[in-house]
Amino acid sequence: MKRDMKNNRKKYLAAGTAACLLAISLSGCTSNVAIPDTIKVQSADEVNQITTSGREEVKVVPDMAKIVFAVHTQASSAETCQQDNAKNLDATIQMLKELGVEERSIQTSSYGMNPIQDWNSSTQTITGYEMETQLTVSDISLDQAGTLLSQAVTAGVNSIERVEYFCSDYDAKYQEALQKAIAMAHTKAQVMAEAEARQLGSVVNIKETNYNPDARYAGYTSGSGAYQGERAAAAMDMSVMAGQVSVEASVEVTYQMQ
Repeated sequence: MKRDMKNNRKKYLAAGTAACLLAISLSGCTSNVAIPDTIKVQSADEVNQITTSGREEVKVVPDMAKIVFAVHTQASSAETCQQDNAKNLDATIQMLKELGVEERSIQTSSYGMNPIQDWNSSTQTITGYEMETQLTVSDISLDQAGTLLSQAVTAGVNSIERVEYFCSDYDAKYQEALQKAIAMAHTKAQVMAEAEARQLGSVVNIKETNYNPDARYAGYTSGSGAYQGERAAAAMDMSVMAGQVSVEASVEVTYQMQ
């Protein structure tokens, strides 16, 4: 009886040991197997596609301008400072209207007054006030820009902040550049397909890239700061030379290959 119990105990121990070894073995086998979270199935159409890019530019001569003037005044009192500023500003606006600039093209784009403080004083005493008003004049023909620059100085402008040039038919020129960019992408795709002894099929996808509507303006910024009278006065003796504006377009085109 005792002998049978010992034999049974040995059988149980052997079976348990075998089960443990089998579990360890299985665990070891599965620990090195990587199972992806997602499986991507790529169709034959995606494999037989080619994507190219094209970028072209068209040079145009600007025929319109936008000028940002500024009237800067200083006075011992805030009231006097504001009155002087308004006087010069009104004279400038009147001059613009007399030269044929429409009222809708004149905008007060910035307006502000600040105290002038004596920073060397321990109490930081206010010694006066300064005020600057910016006037943006847009939709100006390039032929008229030079006259406005010189007459504005006479009227009371003492700072020319910025002059921007643009082409009135910019959109048409951009479409021309876009067509050339697409043609470039097609030519590149054709060469690449022929290099693989394949034929270029139809367009699968086309995307416009890097479109920047602000690029329609190109100009000169004189920099911030008060009393740029010397810069403004110099404009009286200078012809307005706008040069050229670069109109750029870029695309990405995907073709099917046969």
